[in-house]
Amino acid sequence: MRKLVWLIFIAALAGAGWFGWAVLAPVEPPAETFVMLHPGYSTRRIAAELKANGIIRSEQAFILWQYLHRGRSLKAGEYRFEKSRNLIDVHNRLARGDVYFHTVVVPEGFTMFDIARAVEAAGLGPADDFLKVAQSDTALIADLAPRAPSLEGYLFPDTYKFSRMMTMQEMAAAMVKQFRQVTKELGLISTSMTPMQLTVTMASIIEKETAVDEERPLVASVYYNRLAKNIALDADPSIIYAELLAGTYTGALHHDDMHFDSPYNTYTHAGLPPGPIANPGKSSLEAATHPAQSDYYYFVADAEGHHRFARTIEEHDKNVAAYRRAMRGR
Repeated sequence: MRKLVWLIFIAALAGAGWFGWAVLAPVEPPAETFVMLHPGYSTRRIAAELKANGIIRSEQAFILWQYLHRGRSLKAGEYRFEKSRNLIDVHNRLARGDVYFHTVVVPEGFTMFDIARAVEAAGLGPADDFLKVAQSDTALIADLAPRAPSLEGYLFPDTYKFSRMMTMQEMAAAMVKQFRQVTKELGLISTSMTPMQLTVTMASIIEKETAVDEERPLVASVYYNRLAKNIALDADPSIIYAELLAGTYTGALHHDDMHFDSPYNTYTHAGLPPGPIANPGKSSLEAATHPAQSDYYYFVADAEGHHRFARTIEEHDKNVAAYRRAMRGR
């Protein structure tokens, strides 16, 4: 009998030692390791995923530790493991829901095509999947732009943190939500007299024409002046966007492109294009809402990152000639 007691004691001691080792001894992941834990995973499935990826020493020890702490639920998500941790640390991270977020940077002036590539580059899924949402899920902005052909213009430029557990629809919705927040701060509302879509479309053209904040109200004034006189806007970025939609843009504009057949071509169609040609930032939205008062009808780059503005075609031609001379001298 005494021998049996000793055997039980030794077995218990060995089990406790094994459990302590499995729980307390740190584990070094083989490399930066990402583990996806989907909603509905059981504790056993979670333990198996962690063990298979070299994050814990023992599935059984993890299951037992969770049983001893069953009041703490484990959160689904993607987790990144890049340094040595013991089982308790790993369990605590899962209980906190310390999931990994991918950063997606959307600069001002990005198109939905650019954003789709940024989403893919961040490891969040195929660019085509995001693009399909951007081109079809217009219900997200139905109250702002009932006739919008896509979400272009309403995917607000910002830095976003997304999880791979999120759908493409949720990512697009987050960008639209940020657009709503910023336009609310600006006091920009949609009415029958000033439809949101027209303001955003104008802002998108301004965004693509200049990166200089202080020039944007002047650029806006040029386009509003041309609209008032029913003069074609002649905005090169609109042609680029037309060709992006058609899948024919080669990375540079040529003279023949000015005749490209598209309602987005502001050389051949007077007025604004059917919708935004990019996603404008706050400065461009402000400029579109509050343009400068001027009698300018033309502008051209000055080869120094700014623009020269003109009232007449004669002044404009001189500015164009000066730009060409400056470029030849480089």
